[in-house]
Amino acid sequence: MKVVAFNGSPRKDGNTAILIKKVFKELEGEGIKTELISLAGRKLQGCLACGKCFVAKDKKCAITDDPVNEYIGKMEQSDGIIIGSPTYFADCTSNTKALIERAGMVSRANDNMLKRKAGAAVVAVRRGGAIHVFDTINHFFTIGEMIIVGSSYWNIGIGGEIGQVEEDKEGLNTMSALGVNMAWLIKRLRS
Repeated sequence: MKVVAFNGSPRKDGNTAILIKKVFKELEGEGIKTELISLAGRKLQGCLACGKCFVAKDKKCAITDDPVNEYIGKMEQSDGIIIGSPTYFADCTSNTKALIERAGMVSRANDNMLKRKAGAAVVAVRRGGAIHVFDTINHFFTIGEMIIVGSSYWNIGIGGEIGQVEEDKEGLNTMSALGVNMAWLIKRLRS
């Protein structure tokens, strides 16, 4: 059993990573392998609407000059997918959106190849706009027929400066509950 997480923050080890690692702690405690992929320093291209993925049906995007095809492969091989993003102008980062667009189209072109995998959004926010980010990520999961994992609150942690999210006890507890719930779901899906 494995969960792959994508940290869409330009800060490799910032608040979004801290929140994802809190979820990972619970998953790993339940014997589930984890992998964290940082999109920091990457320049991911958004979907070109070329439709080639619907023609080729090879589980790949026609754009090959960035690592998105590698990421899609990791999604396919995992039991669960976490997509994390900080809040930028009340939405996810452009790299997060590019990943969602292209992985979503490739999945749809290949009979919703990610269907029935567990999916969870993780959102870091300084002040406002986090619910929109949460919705954007969850739309990727729902249109792909994935199963969204919930928690004791929306999967949001509050903090502006790097590390400040560790002061948000409710947010950290939400991430722990998310990890417990995701482990429970993955084990049920695999049995």
